[in-house]
Amino acid sequence: MERFPVHTLNSAPEASKSALRDVQARFGMIPNLAGAMATSPVLIQSFIGIFDKVHGGSFSEPQIQTVLLTDAVTNACTWAVALHTALGLQAGLDPADVDAIRAGRSPSDKKLGALSTLARTLIEKRGRLDDQEIERFLAA
Repeated sequence: MERFPVHTLNSAPEASKSALRDVQARFGMIPNLAGAMATSPVLIQSFIGIFDKVHGGSFSEPQIQTVLLTDAVTNACTWAVALHTALGLQAGLDPADVDAIRAGRSPSDKKLGALSTLARTLIEKRGRLDDQEIERFLAA
């Protein structure tokens, strides 16, 4: 099976370099996931667009990282788990809550727990929530 190279600013296709510089400015580094995405200029530029959309809403950074780490764990994406573990800790998530999410459990914080449970359930049930699941989330 062929693997995607993990690009640096020096090795990336020319059309991906500006997006990688943007990633580096935002994260203080180029995560391996972004380096691999740089193989496709369209993909890495789309990543920046999605990043802006995710961070343009009303969720706090700890809430965003709770959802993204939960998604990464539920989808068993090791690169994303590593990235969102680091970003979650950097955002101020309790290390015990990060460990809980990584183990497939919900954080102890009630609102973060509700977000994590909802994110995991949405993936596992392919978006088909029942009324009780929706009510539990809204109540939290």
